[in-house]
Amino acid sequence: MSENPDPSASAVEVSREIRAVVSRLRRRLLSASRTDEMTLGQATVLARLSDKKAVTASELAASEGVRHQSMTATVAALAALGLVERTPDPDDGRRLLITLTPQGRRRVEEGRQARTEWLAGRLRDMCTEEERQTVLAAMTVLRRLIDD
Repeated sequence: MSENPDPSASAVEVSREIRAVVSRLRRRLLSASRTDEMTLGQATVLARLSDKKAVTASELAASEGVRHQSMTATVAALAALGLVERTPDPDDGRRLLITLTPQGRRRVEEGRQARTEWLAGRLRDMCTEEERQTVLAAMTVLRRLIDD
């Protein structure tokens, strides 16, 4: 049990609102990407791989919070699309290392560009300059919450 006092009603309300908005924003951003033949899980794995040199399916499964078997199926589907490749680990031949192919890297970059364009367009069309500055100020507060 936590020794912290109960959070204020406003903290609970803000917490719920942030989670709801972030969840909906994430879905909208992902739908702005061209993921015609990919599932949300596959797109997420591609994005995670773009920040890494090479990882195993077990490492990906742990980072995504899914079973190893589920991740193996996701990786197999991405390999069939030519977006990832699996190569033997030079330090342990029993393990396979997963990396993005050049086509996979292009897909990730195109997706990021599409999401940036979609969000920038919505901010331009639906918000005043003052509102955009308010969003920037709120991002500073949110960053402070997650930075250790």
